[in-house]
Amino acid sequence: MTQQASMNGIAWAMMLVLAAVWGGSFFFVEVALTEEKPLTIVLHRVFWALPVLGVVVWWRGLALPRDPRVWGAYLVMGALNNVIPFGLIVWGQQYLEGGLASIINGMTAMFGAVVAGALLADERLTFGKVAGAALGLMGVAVIIGPDAVSGLDIRDLAQVAILGATLSYAFASVWGKVSLRGIAPELNAFGMLAGSTVLMVPLVLAVDGVPTFDYSAGVWASLLGIAWLATALAYLLYFGILVRAGAANLMLVTLLVPPFAVGLGAAFLGERLSPMAYLGFALIALGLAVTDGRLFARRA
Repeated sequence: MTQQASMNGIAWAMMLVLAAVWGGSFFFVEVALTEEKPLTIVLHRVFWALPVLGVVVWWRGLALPRDPRVWGAYLVMGALNNVIPFGLIVWGQQYLEGGLASIINGMTAMFGAVVAGALLADERLTFGKVAGAALGLMGVAVIIGPDAVSGLDIRDLAQVAILGATLSYAFASVWGKVSLRGIAPELNAFGMLAGSTVLMVPLVLAVDGVPTFDYSAGVWASLLGIAWLATALAYLLYFGILVRAGAANLMLVTLLVPPFAVGLGAAFLGERLSPMAYLGFALIALGLAVTDGRLFARRA
């Protein structure tokens, strides 16, 4: 196994902040859904995050790519990493607690490892990656429950939608590695959000109509929170941790997001999850440990 960078105090602090803002995104979405439709919420998320990352790109003196193929790649990346998964997750949260959605979202790391292993020549599809994904899927199956076998209700479909979002994230990671290598991460984040916004504007106008912007203060705070904190700041933290601690350590954030999402839902929205949800989370966490492999390698 390739030697991984270690986690120092700064990296752990950045990881906890990233987990908090990503966990907060599920809470922000629940608040926003009280007054707005899912696709329009996604548009707000990518649109208001775009100028923040634009300022970062300008401040760092980074030149925007001129190659049309790069901007085409940003459109695809925006669809795979923002439009599709954000849309599925927000739609699913109409029928699910934010904490439960965050637990299922934990499949992202395992699907990412399997898809990369299957599609990239420099990634190996190992038994551990397949076994980890299988354990994670068992956890999702436990969460959905045996009743889904006899027929999916809207709540079951919402859980499947969020699982589909994690698969889209996995393909996005492969696309980004193949199509956007050698470009500054901040530029890639900015270009991806620009592509997402270009895709979302006509989609929202066709499905939801023109946004009214007549929201309460709480919903405005949630929309800006999900854009500025859970998207713009989160991408900067994500790439910062990636440089400091490596991709394998960054996967640990998957386990830290649900406690924040569950805690916020319980504290402010009175949400309570079933024991099966926590059992499913335990299986997903075990699956992530198997996918990562380092814990078992140390014991061996």
